Amino acid sequence: GHRDFIKNMITGPSQADCALLMIASPPGEFEAGISEEGQTREHALLAFTLGVKQMIVGVNKMDDKSVNFSQERYDEIKKEASSFLKKVGFNPENINFIPISGFNGDNMLEKSTNTPWYKGPTLIEALDAIVPPKRPTDKPLRLPLQDVYKIGGIGTVPVGRVETGVLKPGMTVFFAPASMSS
Repeated sequence: GHRDFIKNMITGPSQADCALLMIASPPGEFEAGISEEGQTREHALLAFTLGVKQMIVGVNKMDDKSVNFSQERYDEIKKEASSFLKKVGFNPENINFIPISGFNGDNMLEKSTNTPWYKGPTLIEALDAIVPPKRPTDKPLRLPLQDVYKIGGIGTVPVGRVETGVLKPGMTVFFAPASMSS
């Protein structure tokens, strides 16, 4: 992602149950992303810091002529990425590293014949296997607001994610620290 969009990048993980980290496989691109100032490293750190505990890594652009679906390049990227993800706080053993081509669709929805050496799930299978975290429904309602929209003809619409408790239509909700209810 572009530096100007880092605010948007922070907004997503603050409400996500899983991070999908895309890593470019061509030589130079992977190394730039994983460098000290790289955005791959920055995005992984932000996701973990914002509470995302599950991750899938898409090793993308495997169709690039410089990579040509190389198992050796995939293994090299998986090893280096696992090392830095472990330092961030993720457990690499619980992360699916999926060799993909977003352009051609390899290993996205169906297993690719271009990666006969890869025995793991497709991207969609890995996403389907994500376990939603248990949220305590027996506790008081906690709904951190992400944003508030004023929509003509509808009114004020607060946006957030229920972290604890339950929110049902028609409920009276207390807003802190403003001490307002609705």
